[in-house]
Amino acid sequence: MKVGLDVMGGDFAPAATVAGALLAQKELPTADRIVLFGNKDSILEQLSMHDADPALFDIVHAPDIIGMGEHPTHAIMRKPESSISIGFNWLKHKKIDAFASAGSSGAMLVGAIYSVNTVQGVIRPCTSTILPQENGGISLLLDIGTNPDAKPDVMYQFGLLGSIMAKSVYKIAKPRVALLNIGHEEGKGNLLSQATYQLMKESVDFNFTGNIESRDLFRSKADVIVCDGFTGNIILKNVEGMFRLMMKRGLTDDFFSRFNYENYGGTPVLGINSTVIVGHGISNDIAVKNMIILARNVQQARLSQKIKRALSQVPVVVRD
Repeated sequence: MKVGLDVMGGDFAPAATVAGALLAQKELPTADRIVLFGNKDSILEQLSMHDADPALFDIVHAPDIIGMGEHPTHAIMRKPESSISIGFNWLKHKKIDAFASAGSSGAMLVGAIYSVNTVQGVIRPCTSTILPQENGGISLLLDIGTNPDAKPDVMYQFGLLGSIMAKSVYKIAKPRVALLNIGHEEGKGNLLSQATYQLMKESVDFNFTGNIESRDLFRSKADVIVCDGFTGNIILKNVEGMFRLMMKRGLTDDFFSRFNYENYGGTPVLGINSTVIVGHGISNDIAVKNMIILARNVQQARLSQKIKRALSQVPVVVRD
């Protein structure tokens, strides 16, 4: 398997990305290969600083960089020699099996859609995050920002996509899918929540267990938690902020240490025809290593193929 890494993506690139690639290279099976996309001179300089053999990697020169503040669509079109653009070109032509970056999440989403396209039947691709649970397990929260404005049929598909990921990547046999709401009762919430509930309660595509309130996000009451991207992103940033505050005050234990973003590396873009991992912009070497490992695990689980197969068996849900 070949996993591509955008070496120039992230706040601490290329130092953190090359260091993370070296850490991942030690953990991956010998048959696997990491392909580094970025400025070749910068990559070789970083490898030299670690006394690492460049032959451990495939290095693809990409002289341009897409900045965090650039318009994603314009940047992809105007910078074909960027590390993200060239990486997606390799993914499109199956020269690599997966592609990961801690760079512009918008450019990664646009690049994924334009290069490998969405799975037929997927209305909107989405992203997720892991929420550690008090019983030692994990839950998936989705969407976390890809779709700030979602419709009921899109939210329904989030439940299906999350359920497939929970089964395929995290080996949860029968994931419990819940809808994030302001109360447990069926009639609670805004119009979006109420309409989504009506679709989900009739589902035979996943195991819907009803509404879940935000105070129960970490209490092991659901394996997949569905919300619109606006709400999900607020929850994600709130959790990150609380974790940083606790670290600053020296308040931690085994459970709260699991909220460290370094542990998870990134998130796959769900609903596209390949494996694309989006990492955190502030990723350090450990986070980059875990992002590469996640890319391999998602590809090995054949997640996109399983989503494609599941969607082919699901009737199209009519918009409300």
